[in-house]
Amino acid sequence: MTTIPARNSTREWQALDRAHVHPFTDHAALHKVGPRVIARAEGTYLYDSEGEKLLDAFAGLWCVNVGYGRKSIAEAAYKQILELPYYNTFFKTTHPPAAELSRTLVDMTPEHFTHVFYGQSGSDANDTIVRMVKSYWNLKKQPKKKTIISRINAYHGSTMVAASLGGMSYMHELADLPLPGFVHIRQPYWYGEAGDLNPQDFGRLCAKALEDKILELGAENVAAFIGEPIQGAGGVIIPPQNYWPEIQKICKKYEILLIADEVICGFGRTGYWFASEYYGIEADFMTLAKGITSGYIPLSAIMVSGRVAEVLTGMGDFAHGFTYSGHPVACAVAIENIRILKDEKLVERVHSETGPYLTKKMQEFLNHPLVGEVRNLGLMGAIELVKDKKTRQTFDPVGDAGTICRDHCFKLGLVMRATRDTMLISPPLTWTKADIDEWAGLAKQALDLTAKDLGVA
Repeated sequence: MTTIPARNSTREWQALDRAHVHPFTDHAALHKVGPRVIARAEGTYLYDSEGEKLLDAFAGLWCVNVGYGRKSIAEAAYKQILELPYYNTFFKTTHPPAAELSRTLVDMTPEHFTHVFYGQSGSDANDTIVRMVKSYWNLKKQPKKKTIISRINAYHGSTMVAASLGGMSYMHELADLPLPGFVHIRQPYWYGEAGDLNPQDFGRLCAKALEDKILELGAENVAAFIGEPIQGAGGVIIPPQNYWPEIQKICKKYEILLIADEVICGFGRTGYWFASEYYGIEADFMTLAKGITSGYIPLSAIMVSGRVAEVLTGMGDFAHGFTYSGHPVACAVAIENIRILKDEKLVERVHSETGPYLTKKMQEFLNHPLVGEVRNLGLMGAIELVKDKKTRQTFDPVGDAGTICRDHCFKLGLVMRATRDTMLISPPLTWTKADIDEWAGLAKQALDLTAKDLGVA
């Protein structure tokens, strides 16, 4: 039986990591310092291979909604592995976990969603949606409707199609993206781009960018618009309240399918089961992943509206799927994860208690000389670091301040993410007010040390 080496093998693990792995990493920087080796986790804390404890204020990668160390999830996986470790859902076949989870998801998502399609990640789910969108318009005898509109700084995954959907320029530059048929419009980033406009006027302006692009391309050529209700990796960009209602009107006006990417926002992150509920979004597709299993096992799901499903299911053989679509162990884990969220009323707690308390604690940072804006919805937030608060002047080069602050967080035993010069928070939904207080104290120390390094008083 193979076992993981003992704790004193940190250097060996680091050497293996440098030699063989790494997603989303500056390899030159990695080779200078070596990776941190995370060895175990419990509740909201991570422990590295040297025994150092870190408060995880990012829930892994936006995903560990029920916290670490849930024995009932491990037991659900174990039981399912013994009973049926794997079988495919191709060729008129299913199994109980996939069928039961499908019923659960249809019951808990907005009522116009009637069908579910499974994958392993948000990336492949969004790939699948692109295929469904194209198939839909072909079946509707409108084959010219192929272009999909997204937003600058959007993140929809890292496969070739998903990265094309996304609006991250640094990802595009690496691989000659976006692919043909994907275009991008401005993001609803009020603090960074509105100038003197109030949120409502800026919301209308950003929504109008969609209509302008549709008219430029020709509505007969535009298939869909995709957006995260709140842009996560782009910097927790919370749009003005009127933005999504305006977007929805435009999509209906020009017969454009609407895709809500709820990979980050879904399963309680915002204090609502889905952020689409908060904004009143009635999408044709909803992308789910991350919180569906709290990251314990890879799984994604696409919710498909009744009107779209009626067309797609009438086409005969939908020749698309994955070996692990509806994997029984992943579905069993998702069922147990959702039970925990419901039984412990974690979404309700975020909505009425910890989300508002996080808002209160974040507002206190506005007195800090580095902080230009704070924003959050539920347990999802951002702290903007600026050189000059009055003019909103950013640091040059952009990103250095965020990196400095992130590194101070690690040294203090806190995990936060930096996007450009914006510090992001997305903790487990199990956080209490005491956890938020602990986070606020550590974050304040990191901000003070960052300000000292940057010479900001």
